Amino acid sequence: MRCFVALDLPREVMKHIHQIQETLRKQNLFVGKYVDIETLHLTLKFLGEIDEEQAEEVKERLRKIEFPEIEVRLGETGVFSSKYSSYIRVVWVKLEGADRLQKQVDQALEGLFQPEFRFMSHITIARVKKVRDRKRLVEYIKSIKSRKIRFKVDKFFLKQSTLHETGPVYEDLEEYNLEEKK
Repeated sequence: MRCFVALDLPREVMKHIHQIQETLRKQNLFVGKYVDIETLHLTLKFLGEIDEEQAEEVKERLRKIEFPEIEVRLGETGVFSSKYSSYIRVVWVKLEGADRLQKQVDQALEGLFQPEFRFMSHITIARVKKVRDRKRLVEYIKSIKSRKIRFKVDKFFLKQSTLHETGPVYEDLEEYNLEEKK
């Protein structure tokens, strides 16, 4: 099964990101696929293909994480690309404040999976296939003023991703609660 560890987003954040997607779509600067509003999330760690036994080990290790609930906020928009080519593959919105939790997940899964060396806390909002005008696209994305919505995160999830022609379908395999701040 194809699995990952993730944070879900509140409805207000999903609606705001959808507005960003619609604004970007109207610009018609690239060909690609926008992430469905219902599947928006922050991936803390992508595990890839694992079997049932590995999934049970992951669940057991993640249950041992003791971490306080956190406050995160939406940040800037950007792209993953190379400075040296016109290739752009992902449009994202940054999510600030989840880095320490991601490190805890990495530590809990040490020995099973490679640690994330270049983790950048982001929500993928579109996957790009072809760019019509790279310079205009990058300039436009930099000009997007995302609302700095803050929200509390009190749980994270182990999810399974099943790929279909219409897009991925995510299923929560297990939920992990963070400790309430006192």
